[in-house]
Amino acid sequence: MSEPLPYFLRPDGASRPLALAHRGFSREGLENSTAAFRAAVGLGITHLETDARATADGAVLLFHDETLDRVTDSRGRISELSAEQVSVAKIGGREAIPLLEDILRDFPDARLNIDVKDRHTVAPLAAVIERGAAHERVLITSFSDRRRRAVLKRLSRRTASSAGIFCTAVFVLAGPFLPDRWLAKVMHDVDAVQVPVRYGPLELLTPGFLRRAKRLGLQVHVWTVNDPADMERLLDLGVQGRGGEGGSGGRQGVDGIVTDRADLLKDVLEKRGQWW
Repeated sequence: MSEPLPYFLRPDGASRPLALAHRGFSREGLENSTAAFRAAVGLGITHLETDARATADGAVLLFHDETLDRVTDSRGRISELSAEQVSVAKIGGREAIPLLEDILRDFPDARLNIDVKDRHTVAPLAAVIERGAAHERVLITSFSDRRRRAVLKRLSRRTASSAGIFCTAVFVLAGPFLPDRWLAKVMHDVDAVQVPVRYGPLELLTPGFLRRAKRLGLQVHVWTVNDPADMERLLDLGVQGRGGEGGSGGRQGVDGIVTDRADLLKDVLEKRGQWW
């Protein structure tokens, strides 16, 4: 089993459960704004979960939606607007939409979990990472494994990545029945699986799921968890002793939690002696 990539480790090289601030931290709804990222970093959060979309002229913004309509005072499809046109939009009527390049520069110790939202963003995103030599500071993810892999192929250095829908579905549905060597081939360019606790009626986060991930050297991150009791349960999830899917003993616990309430997750981890 290979050593964890630098993205997953604290500065002193130790491993702890990751606290990932979902689109930064803002109780006022200023998601994916510089103010939200600054608030998360101010709490001591090192990992920022965010989204990438490129404008018509290739500027990479940290923004979730396809259009400006929901969270800003402007309207329009980002992929059809220039960076100059988008620059007048304000999140919550107050905050400019940040550029990935600026956030990497202004928060040099932060690590970014970047969800690639469309095909149009693939090449511009890879170019920003290359220019900033940010390979060890980012994790590339997307619901589309094809899109995720398209970014990775454009990068000159090994960069952390988490599974898209196809790889996750194989891991969840076929994983209990496939030999590990076959499953490892499917997950060959994956370092983490990031999932909700449940998907409809299907419970994803089980001790067996965690044991499979552990055997393959994969991190397990769960989203989006805002209740301290749920955070505690997920950090303690696992089994004692042997049993089930050929796993070995020991308490597992998830490796990271994505949350809107970075303040509450910090409290939980501090009480457990697991804060970074």
